[in-house]
Amino acid sequence: MLKYSSASLNESTCRDLEHQNTTEREARLIAFTLAIPTPARNFRRFCSQAASNHWLAISTVFVLVLVQFLQLPRFELVLQHPLYSGFLSSRTPPDQGFSKLYSPFADEDRVCLPKTATGAVASPSGTFNKPYQRSMTLVEEAQKVAREFDYPASELQRAIERFGEQMRDGLQRSGSTLSQIPTFVTAVPNGTEKGLYMAVDLGGTNFRVCSIQLHGNSTFSLTQSKVAIPRELMVAKTSKELFSFLAKQIEAFLKQHHEEHYEGHIRRRKTMSKGEGFKEEEIFNLGFTFSFPVQQNGINRGTLLRWTKGFDIADTVGKDVCALLQEEIDALHLPVRVAALVNDTVGTLMARSYTSPGKTGTLLGAIFGTGTNGAYVEKLSKIRKLTELNDVASYDTSTGEMIINTEWGSFDNEQAVLPTTPYDAGLDADSVNPGIQMFEKRVSGMFLGEILRRAVLSLVRNPSVPLFSDENSSLNDVHSTTNIADSSGLWRTWGLDTSFLSIAHGDESAGLRITRQALDKEYGITAASEEDAEAVKAIASAVGRRAARLSAVAIGAVVLNSEKLRESETEPVDVGVDGSLVEFYPGFEEYIREALREVPEIGEKGEKRIRIGIAKDGSGVGAALIALVAGKVNPPTEND
Repeated sequence: MLKYSSASLNESTCRDLEHQNTTEREARLIAFTLAIPTPARNFRRFCSQAASNHWLAISTVFVLVLVQFLQLPRFELVLQHPLYSGFLSSRTPPDQGFSKLYSPFADEDRVCLPKTATGAVASPSGTFNKPYQRSMTLVEEAQKVAREFDYPASELQRAIERFGEQMRDGLQRSGSTLSQIPTFVTAVPNGTEKGLYMAVDLGGTNFRVCSIQLHGNSTFSLTQSKVAIPRELMVAKTSKELFSFLAKQIEAFLKQHHEEHYEGHIRRRKTMSKGEGFKEEEIFNLGFTFSFPVQQNGINRGTLLRWTKGFDIADTVGKDVCALLQEEIDALHLPVRVAALVNDTVGTLMARSYTSPGKTGTLLGAIFGTGTNGAYVEKLSKIRKLTELNDVASYDTSTGEMIINTEWGSFDNEQAVLPTTPYDAGLDADSVNPGIQMFEKRVSGMFLGEILRRAVLSLVRNPSVPLFSDENSSLNDVHSTTNIADSSGLWRTWGLDTSFLSIAHGDESAGLRITRQALDKEYGITAASEEDAEAVKAIASAVGRRAARLSAVAIGAVVLNSEKLRESETEPVDVGVDGSLVEFYPGFEEYIREALREVPEIGEKGEKRIRIGIAKDGSGVGAALIALVAGKVNPPTEND
C-alpha cells in the first residue's frame, strides 16, 4: 500500500491543524485516507487547493462512498480505522485540539484525530463508522416464531395415544386413517441366513438390478447395475413394452455378473426332453420393489391402482405387476422367479433385522427422508381385517406374526392432535393434496424446507422486523447493505431445500459463516449479517426439532402397541431407520430420544432399551431378504 512520508505528518503539522479551517482539515484527512502519495513539500499545496475548492473535497468524498459501496479490499481496513471517525459529519471547533495516533499502515505514519473538551479522543461517529448494534426486535421476533414450533410433552402424549387408536382401527377395517396394510411377510431374518438372491427396484425413472450374497453372519455382498427407463416406455401403449424391457435388463445383468449360472441353466433347459426338470437351488428368488400404488393380496401378488412419477400406461392399471414381470422373464427362459412384491419401508425393516447385533429381531423399520413411513411386526391375531379381504393368497401362519405397512404419513388427517402453525396451513393449502398426509407434511424432508421458507418470509415481509434489511451499511457487521435477489428461492413456493435446515442448525462456524455463505450462493441473499443468520438458525432448529419429536410419536406408539417393553426388562427393542433426515440432520435421533423419555410409559429406562440403528438399501438388500422368506413359504415348482 502507498504511504505518506512521515515528514508530512509530524508533530508540528498536527499542531498546525488546530489553526486551520475545517475544510483544510478535511482535505488533509481525505488525502491520508486515500493514501495519496503526496510528498511533504506538496502536501500543503494540496490542502490549500482543497480549502479554496470545495469541489475537490466533495469529489474525494464521493470516491470514498463508492469504495465503501463496492467493498474494495484495498480500503477495508482504512474505512474501519478510528481515523475515519465520522469526519464527514464532525466539525471540530478549533479549541478542542487534536490527538496523535499511529496508523495501521506503518509505525512512522501518524494521523490526527479530534479530541473532546476533556482531552479524550473522540468516539467514532458518522455514517461509515457507527457502532454495530444488534436489533433486539429481530432477536425477539425470531424467537417468537421459533416458539410457534414448540411441541410440549403433554401434546406429545396425546398424539401417541391417538396414534395407537388409529393403529388399532386400521387393523380392524379397510378405509381407516392409517391404512395398516398387510404385507403377507410373516418372518424377519436374524442374520444367520445364507444364499444368493436377486432384487429389482422400479422406483421412478431408473431401474436397478441387484444380486445379494448373504454370508450368514449378518453381512452380505451386493452387486448392482442401474439403467434409465426410456421416456417412450413410460407412456407406452401396452404393458408388454415396459416389462419386456425390464426382463431384458435382468437378462443382461445375469450374463454380466452370473454368467456361469445363467449358461448352466440354458444348457439344462435344452435337456428338458429327458424329463430332468429343475432343482430349487437352480432358480433365483427375486424381490420386486415396485414403488407405485398397488392393492397387495399376496406376498407376490399386487394389482396396480394407478401410475405416478410420470408413468402413464393405461393397459397396466388393474393388472398384477408381478405376473406381468414373470411372464416376460419366462419368455426369455431366465432362471428367475418373482417371489415377493416389496414395499421399501418393509425392506428397511428386513435389512435392519439381518444386520442388527444380537438375536433380537427388529420390531420397526422407519423412513425419515423425502417422505416418511413405517412398517412393523404385528401379531396375526390382531389383524382382523384379513378375513374381510377378497382373493387373498395363502400365507404362512406358523410364526403368528405379519409385517404391517402403516402408511403413517396420513396419521391424524383430521388434525385433532397434530400441531398447526400458519406456515403449516399455508403449505397444505398450496399442496397438490390439501387435507391429506398431514403427518408427513410436518415430518418429511419434502416439506420442512417449505415450512422454514414461509416462517422466514413472514419476518421479511414484516416492516417492523429488520431481517435481511439495513438502513445503511453501518448497521451490518459486514458493512454492506443486505439484498435479496428477485430470483431468490425465498420468494418461490418450494424454493428452499430442506438440506438448508441441516446446514443452519449444525453451523458452529465463527459468525455463522457457513449459513451466510449458503444464503448468498444458494438463495441470492447477499451480505446477510450474523444476526440475520442467527434468526434463520433459530427457526430452522425449531422446525427440525418439532419434526423429530413428531417422529417420536410414531416410534413410541408402535413400541407401546407391541408391549415389547413389558414382555422383557432386558431385551432391546430394535428399530431400523433410513432417510436423509435421520442420517444428516444434526441431533435428529437425540431429539427423538429426548421426546421418548418424556412419555410416562417409556421414560428414561425404556428409552435406553430402544435401540435405533441405520438400515440401508431396503429396496435392494431388504427386497432380497423378503424373497428369501417368500421362497421358504412358496418354493418354485418343478416345471416351467
